[in-house]
Amino acid sequence: QVQFVESGGGLVQPGGSLRLSCAASGFTFAGYSLAWYRQAPGKERELVATISSAGSTNYADFVKGRFTISRDNAKKTQYLQMNSLKPEDTAVYYCRAGLVYWGQGIQVTVSS
Repeated sequence: QVQFVESGGGLVQPGGSLRLSCAASGFTFAGYSLAWYRQAPGKERELVATISSAGSTNYADFVKGRFTISRDNAKKTQYLQMNSLKPEDTAVYYCRAGLVYWGQGIQVTVSS
């Protein structure tokens, strides 16, 4: 059974940092490409960052230079380090493995 446990979200002031974690189980984690998505209220879900099984990364333009995606295959966990956060980064963040496995989502709120 595929399961994800997301953690690390919360409330942070503009300019602050958070690190999201997504611990997975129930599938061969190391062989999957991974991604983070986000969805703000009233908006469509959008891709934030991806990391391939080989470790290659890609980022949406709106997070380049601020966010870093990484993975630890031994821990079956993916991460999203978010720095220089802006109010417009406020959203529910979702981890994804492959094309069909999704985490439950975690709230990130950037506000003073």
